[in-house]
Amino acid sequence: MPIVFAAITPHPPVLIPDIGKDNLGKISQTEAAMKKLEQELYAAKPASLVIISPHGQVLNDAFNINLSADYSVNFKEFGDFTIESKFKSDFMSIQEIRASDETQKAVPIVLTSQQELDHGFGVPLYYLTQHLKDIQLIPITYSALDLQQHFNFGQFLYRQLAKINKRFAIVASGDLSHKLTNDAPAGFSKKGAEFDKKLVELIKKIDANGIIGLDQKLCDEAGQCGLRSIAVLLGIIKQLNVEPEVLSYEGPFGVGYLVANFKFK
Repeated sequence: MPIVFAAITPHPPVLIPDIGKDNLGKISQTEAAMKKLEQELYAAKPASLVIISPHGQVLNDAFNINLSADYSVNFKEFGDFTIESKFKSDFMSIQEIRASDETQKAVPIVLTSQQELDHGFGVPLYYLTQHLKDIQLIPITYSALDLQQHFNFGQFLYRQLAKINKRFAIVASGDLSHKLTNDAPAGFSKKGAEFDKKLVELIKKIDANGIIGLDQKLCDEAGQCGLRSIAVLLGIIKQLNVEPEVLSYEGPFGVGYLVANFKFK
């Protein structure tokens, strides 16, 4: 089985200890869930990690796969000058995905090259690779295309990864509503909590059709950034026998942080 792990993670820089400091205690459930997820990932023994993030260069009409010789992660933008991590590129798998007949005909993919990864990739990597320093990466930034096309892209990725003799882990990076409280980064909307509750319920059922069919106005009003990442992940795991497990959900800073694992049966 080429895909051995699948999960959803948030990516708030406050999760990094030297950035969050005292505030880290306010998201202790998220921190504990990420540490548990790290143990699950280590046990799965993946050789390569596919991360789908809302950050990076988002293209209107194509999915962006970052092909670099290697990658670096730091959090200097947020005041932490102590972390500087390096990761290997799974350039062979990226090239195989790009060279596929489907890519040439129907799946819009653009290769870019950016060595430094932002926090959308960096926060999950900080927690999940504590004991997997040699893991290779396939960093993907989602597009402005609709949810159905993201789900279809996930199904395409599943077909391509299944052809490669390697153990893959999949992580959908993204935060839920940014409008949960009056002091939230994007302001308050009562639709924020409504969106998060509905999405978590759908994830618990792996209801891909329900997620793809979410009301666009609700999604926009919620001010979320993780939905398209999740749609790609759901496309990838569509053919797999997995059981969803929500490890944590909380939003003390006005942003919804979800950690979920899809346990392989």
